[in-house]
Amino acid sequence: MENWIELLEWPAMAVTVLAAWCIGSHRPRRRMVGFCCFIASNLLWSVWGWQAEAWALIVLQVALFLMNLRGWRKNSISKEMGSLYDGNSGGR
Repeated sequence: MENWIELLEWPAMAVTVLAAWCIGSHRPRRRMVGFCCFIASNLLWSVWGWQAEAWALIVLQVALFLMNLRGWRKNSISKEMGSLYDGNSGGR
């Protein structure tokens, strides 16, 4: 069982990179996908960190998970109020 957990390092890395790409979007829906990916990567990194006994990594992932929940919430609010980036924002 331990061997497949060791392989989680690569999908965790890929999901983290995808999440970072999506978070940089001007579109609230794409940012939401980014937050979902970040939350999935937090879980993957935590499972991998558990088997590697990387306790600092697990604590980091819990902190990042909480920040991602905050970002999810803020993005949901901005989505309800209308996009902050509606194409008329001067290149933001």
